[in-house]
Amino acid sequence: MSEENLQRPPAEIRYAEELARLRETDEGSRPPGWWLSLEAARRFIVGDERQGIRRKFVGDPSLIDRSLVSLATSRGLLLVGEPGTAKSLLSELIAAAVSGTSTLTIQGGAATTEDQIKYSWNYALLVSEGPSPRSLVPAPMLRGMADGRIVRFEEITRCPLEVQDSLLSLLSERVVAIPELSGTDGMVFAKQGFNVIATANTRDRGVNEMSAALKRRFNFETVFPIADFATELELVETEARALLEGSGVKVPPRRDVLEVLVTTFRELRAGMTADGGSMDRLSAVMSTAETVSVAHAVGLRGWFLRGEPGTAADIVACLAGTAAKDNADDLARLRRYLEQQASRRRGEQWRALHDARHLLPG
Repeated sequence: MSEENLQRPPAEIRYAEELARLRETDEGSRPPGWWLSLEAARRFIVGDERQGIRRKFVGDPSLIDRSLVSLATSRGLLLVGEPGTAKSLLSELIAAAVSGTSTLTIQGGAATTEDQIKYSWNYALLVSEGPSPRSLVPAPMLRGMADGRIVRFEEITRCPLEVQDSLLSLLSERVVAIPELSGTDGMVFAKQGFNVIATANTRDRGVNEMSAALKRRFNFETVFPIADFATELELVETEARALLEGSGVKVPPRRDVLEVLVTTFRELRAGMTADGGSMDRLSAVMSTAETVSVAHAVGLRGWFLRGEPGTAADIVACLAGTAAKDNADDLARLRRYLEQQASRRRGEQWRALHDARHLLPG
């Protein structure tokens, strides 16, 4: 697979050179079936300037250590946290480092079925030949077990309980039984290197709560929002710059505009100003991922409409869809923020943010 013309290549393609470099120089002990040692996999994710490995995940390095150790055991790894805390990105990076591929993925949802997890059939062949290995269509879990790879299960708690519990025997016995096939074809045993990384959104908690039996088969790790302003600003700038370049924008985002954007999102997310004052907190997800999305939209708006990088006024125009996703009252809270908080701040972009409050709908 080539990176050319792909909107978002998987990690093993985006960082193929780094993975190859790490494999060539990796002298550490590797768990059975792993592509890299734990130390090399850690460096792939958190970065290593000496080898020219860029940092790809901003967070507590000890979280990476615990996650990798969990995958080397007989338990799966469950990453939980608020929306937009890069749980999916982390699972993708870990899978690429451990297995060399991150594409064995199950997307959880209300319509997810057991067939999409284990296997299904080519019904034309099934009718003409009957059940056979040739008519079997393996799903990610069967392929991961057969090849000894990491399988990613995104948003597992969005699946119905009976679908979730279909993982119990897979994670315990490490085998997929195919009763339609006879002999050795009817049992697929997991090879070394197989394991599961699942993600769960804390806002979905209580919708389809995992059974106690399934919870025991995972080690839980919580991914927290970025605490440091400077770190979050750097991440948003890096990601927005890359997205804008991919969208054909010829100028980088303005640093002062991004400072206003990140500050606004952090304060609306926490319900507290940078100086410790209390304010209305939005119920919508004001995550780092959403911040990057708005920064991207601001740059697109500025470049394609006016041939410039975008201003704080564009932030207001792009914020309405973010703020009104979950609760219409959030628009009123956002308007109060622009009227009361933005007006107190100094600087050209804060003034532009305050002056553009009329761009909010309603």
